Amino acid sequence: MTTSVPLSRVSDEAKAALFADARTTYSFADTAVADATLTDIWELARWAPTAANLQPLRVLYVRTPQGKGRLLPHLDEGNRPKSASAPAVAILAVDNRFHEHIPHILPIRPQMKEYFADDPAQRDSITSFNGPLQAGYFILSVRACGLAAGPMAGFDAAGIDKEFFPDSDWHSVLVVNIGHPAGPPEFDRMPRLAHEDAVAWA
Repeated sequence: MTTSVPLSRVSDEAKAALFADARTTYSFADTAVADATLTDIWELARWAPTAANLQPLRVLYVRTPQGKGRLLPHLDEGNRPKSASAPAVAILAVDNRFHEHIPHILPIRPQMKEYFADDPAQRDSITSFNGPLQAGYFILSVRACGLAAGPMAGFDAAGIDKEFFPDSDWHSVLVVNIGHPAGPPEFDRMPRLAHEDAVAWA
């Protein structure tokens, strides 16, 4: 007979901040977000589970007017005002050379570095699943640090990659606006599916 290991439960307040009360934000106050807070977001997000601990997600924070000037033309027109108002914008990318870090992040199987180096299709398999998984944790981390997140998929990924990652193997997968909301939500929260509509038992 095995003995279970007790795990901590977060408070109802934390559940509300991360899930029930959290809302996607479309316009942001001009309150600055400190570099230390953006670092804290990553310190939480990096604990997301990934296959073999391979961690392909990378983050580029765009904060300066010059950076925004480079980013905004690559966003869908309707998304530009959202990112223009955000004090920080995170470009979430996956690193197709994630295997270079394997001796450090997977020391029990360092030989996997060579395995992935020789198999681009397997690298794509890792990034296509685990990158979005980490991105979900990144959004929760933004909320856990007391900020609002505005994730967006409406952008020219090839244009962003050429602008910001021309000499690397990073490829953008999501843009996340970060900051404090400029006011209350613009509309009521939309319904979510009840468990009887989305959960099955076997």
